[in-house]
Amino acid sequence: MSAETTDWNNVQNHIRKDLDISPQSLYTDITTLSENIAVDLPIYPDLIVEENDAIYFIGIKSKASVDVIAKLNLLRDFCLKNTFPKKIQLAIAAKSFPVREKLLMDQLDITMVKLPWSIKLTTEKQSKPSNHRITSAKSWKIVSRLLKEKKTSIRQLAILEDISYGWAHKTTQALIQQNIVKKENNRVSISNADKLLNGIAWERPLNKLKRCEIQIPFSESMVAAREITRAFSMQHNIPVGFTSYTAAALYTGYGVRNDTVYLYLNDEHIDYFKELFESSSRNSIKAIIYRPDREVFQNTLEKEGVRIVSASQTLLDLAGMGYSAMDITKAMVAKYEFL
Repeated sequence: MSAETTDWNNVQNHIRKDLDISPQSLYTDITTLSENIAVDLPIYPDLIVEENDAIYFIGIKSKASVDVIAKLNLLRDFCLKNTFPKKIQLAIAAKSFPVREKLLMDQLDITMVKLPWSIKLTTEKQSKPSNHRITSAKSWKIVSRLLKEKKTSIRQLAILEDISYGWAHKTTQALIQQNIVKKENNRVSISNADKLLNGIAWERPLNKLKRCEIQIPFSESMVAAREITRAFSMQHNIPVGFTSYTAAALYTGYGVRNDTVYLYLNDEHIDYFKELFESSSRNSIKAIIYRPDREVFQNTLEKEGVRIVSASQTLLDLAGMGYSAMDITKAMVAKYEFL
């Protein structure tokens, strides 16, 4: 599903008030969803709000339809089938609710939220969901460059990242359509970073790339990362790149997750890693190893003796961890133009 609204803040505030959801409630527990369901279908809602033990899946349309009702109900079924840990509440926010749809919503326990006529909504044609993936290797170059430049032209994005103008335009249009990017006087900028991060977590959950977890005989993550970097540097044909919390701590200066290191390794090198570092000692930490889904080793760099992936890749991976890593992800976004 794709939100039609161009008046996003007003819509969210109206929905919160109507459903009696606290302004302090959290947007989108992406990690919970992405780790509990794996659905390659366009059935995700337009807005997700988490409060206490409940999570709200909300569709936002000009007029309620059987299509949006069916998608919300199907999403709930998938979640319940996978023993979803929160109480699921469904709602549709719309200006119009035909009799048939209203009866169906009542039968399926879907709450009606009536939107004021004055809130601006686009047409169905304008809001047709895009199949363009913003986390693909080429698209992410455009998105991450826009985060760094803050405000620039599409042509400049294409030039800076050596990507075709057509692809840069398609990527930014997909983001504009989702109310993540705004365009003013031929210049584009990120207008809703939170929604961007949530979208990344839906589209590319990092957990899906996890190859294995291995106990390693260290008590501190940075000590472990340095020793692993040193060991692999002695084997020049074995690439390694630390990511997620491990890399983010070095990029931002924030101390996070001392009990785990996160790294990319090719499948053929995992046995060698185990041979060097696997341990059954009680005094150990975890190494979480991910399988690369793109070229991640080419732009690695060494900071404080640790071989880490690029800032762009680190941010993509952090966002893919969803709500659990949101604080450090936002810290990366805040510093990103300087990295």
